[in-house]
Amino acid sequence: MFIDEARIRIKAGDGGNGCMAFRREKFVPRGGPSGGDGGHGGDILMSSSLSHNTLVHFRFNPEHKSKRGEHGMGSNCSGESAEHLTLKVPVGTLLYDDDTGELVHDFARPDETIVIARGGRGGRGNQHFATSTHQAPREHELGRPGEARNYRLELRLLADAGLVGYPNVGKSTLISRLSAAKPKIANYAFTTLEPNLGVVQVGDFPHTESFTVADLPGLIEGAHLGHGLGIQFLKHIERTSVIVHLVDVSDSSAAEGTARPDAVADFKVITEELRSFDPSLVTRPTIVVAAKCDVANPDKLKKLAAMAKRRKLPFFAISAVTGEGVEPLKYAIAEAVAAHRPAHIEIEAPASAMAKRKPNYPPPAPSARGRT
Repeated sequence: MFIDEARIRIKAGDGGNGCMAFRREKFVPRGGPSGGDGGHGGDILMSSSLSHNTLVHFRFNPEHKSKRGEHGMGSNCSGESAEHLTLKVPVGTLLYDDDTGELVHDFARPDETIVIARGGRGGRGNQHFATSTHQAPREHELGRPGEARNYRLELRLLADAGLVGYPNVGKSTLISRLSAAKPKIANYAFTTLEPNLGVVQVGDFPHTESFTVADLPGLIEGAHLGHGLGIQFLKHIERTSVIVHLVDVSDSSAAEGTARPDAVADFKVITEELRSFDPSLVTRPTIVVAAKCDVANPDKLKKLAAMAKRRKLPFFAISAVTGEGVEPLKYAIAEAVAAHRPAHIEIEAPASAMAKRKPNYPPPAPSARGRT
């Protein structure tokens, strides 16, 4: 199950209470205060991991709480601090504060770890309140509460190339040809209901290179307004460095009663949907692919090739079923990815984000028990 959005509620551990105790030993009639400090509550951390590829473990387990620190004890013994709790998320996850909508962190690299909720500080025992004029203090501090926060998680796939186009245009068949991915393939629209990732190997061992390609569910006119599958998967193309735009140049859609007679118009509609969602998408390197060329309408194929030439876009005619033209396309995608792959993709989080926050503990609050 592919889950790319989740909301979680977290609560860091409370600090342990400080202890009020006095030393009582033989031959030590006035041993003085000996109350130990409480332990610190456990922090909650979030770390990016390559072993996770979905947020499903948060969808069905939205609440997370770390343990509290142990209370202080006599003989100046401090309570044990609680262990930190680490939550694992896939690489490409965006962490938002659900109350303010502020972007907290973008986990764009593996093994990034930040603190998302700080545990409470342990209270001080009465040993800290002794003075020369107040040698038997009964004051001690309570542990501070840990931070409680609400977050929204949003996963955006990290792929080098993204396959876009109308439903049933052949994207799933192409990714199955390019990689070892096994997406669902059928002769009806909206077969793909979730993105599929595949790793493509280029070259011969030992001089092989690889890139990742994402098969994004089919777009239709008005997708940015919620039509069809809506913008549910459009966000996954934002991180791709190359867009591979598939256009059906066959007459198969006409036979099914969903005729789209103009391949150039199909290209323009999908391009406009990308522009409406994010204007920067239309400025990215784009490869135009005429799909199903084994049963192509010559007029459609000719017009699409002429349009790509006018726009100075790379053009390939392929048949994912027979394999015609797939190898040249694979190497062209690899070259485009190598030329335009950024060294590091990251959305800059505000300076006030949790990753740069310092703990803001309240001032010490002695317990209700006063001095004797």
